[in-house]
Amino acid sequence: MAGRQAKILSKAQINTALLSIEMTRNPFRDRVLFLLSLKAGLRACECANVRWGMIMDAEGNVSNVLALEDVAAKKNSGRTIPLNKHLHAALIDLATQIDPTPEDHIIRSERGGPMSANTVVHWFKRLYSKLGYVGCSSHSGRRTFITSGARKIGNINGSIRDIQELAGHRSLQMTASYIEGNAQAKRQLVNLI
Repeated sequence: MAGRQAKILSKAQINTALLSIEMTRNPFRDRVLFLLSLKAGLRACECANVRWGMIMDAEGNVSNVLALEDVAAKKNSGRTIPLNKHLHAALIDLATQIDPTPEDHIIRSERGGPMSANTVVHWFKRLYSKLGYVGCSSHSGRRTFITSGARKIGNINGSIRDIQELAGHRSLQMTASYIEGNAQAKRQLVNLI
C-alpha cells in the first residue's frame, strides 16, 4: 500500500466477505482470521501469533477476553481485548472442530503449522482481490475496527483513549491517523455548533 492507508470496509463488503469465507476449504479458521482483524483489531502479525491459551479460561473454554501477550503483539503492545460476540462464537465453532491445546496457534495453515504473518497478509490480499475490493489489505479490518470504535465511543461514555488501548498504540496520534473522517457527520456537527 506504500504511502496510502488501507481502505475501511463497508457493512455490505463485510457481509459479502463473510459469505465468501463460508465457501472456502477452511471456513471455520478463515472466519476467525477475518474476525480477529475486524472485531478485535489485530494486526496480521498478531493474528499469526495468537494462541488458544490467550483466549481460554481455566477450564479450557473460550473466555470472553483475548489476553494478547507481548510475545504475540507488535513491539510488545500486549493488551486485553474483550471478545466481540461474533468473534467469540466463531472461536467456539473453530475450537469444536479442532480440539486445540493452549499452546496451539489459533490460525494454522492447511499443513498444520502456524501461519506466518506474511501468509496472513497474502490470505487477506487473495480474499479482497477475489471480491474485487480495491485498496483493501490485511490492515483494512484493523482500520475498520478503529474507525467504527471511534465513531461509537461517545455513545457509551468512552474516549479515544479506550480505542488507543484496544488498538495497542503507544500514542493517541497514531490511533487518530487510523480513523477515517465522515463528511456527513461533519455537516451534522457544524449544524449543532
